[in-house]
Amino acid sequence: MKNLVGTLVGAAIDRKDGDSGVKGAILGYVTSGAIKTVAKIGTLAAVGYGVFSFARNRIRN
Repeated sequence: MKNLVGTLVGAAIDRKDGDSGVKGAILGYVTSGAIKTVAKIGTLAAVGYGVFSFARNRIRN
């Protein structure tokens, strides 16, 4: 249920090409999961960089 939107969008795009939409549904499902994972990693990297930068500036001053 959580990846339903990605599945539906992928199937709709694949059907526009004249295909059955199954391959698009699978790719949409995988893509929506991958986007969530990349967003979490990006957020973690941004917070880590902010903490590192803050600590570096506190040591200099």
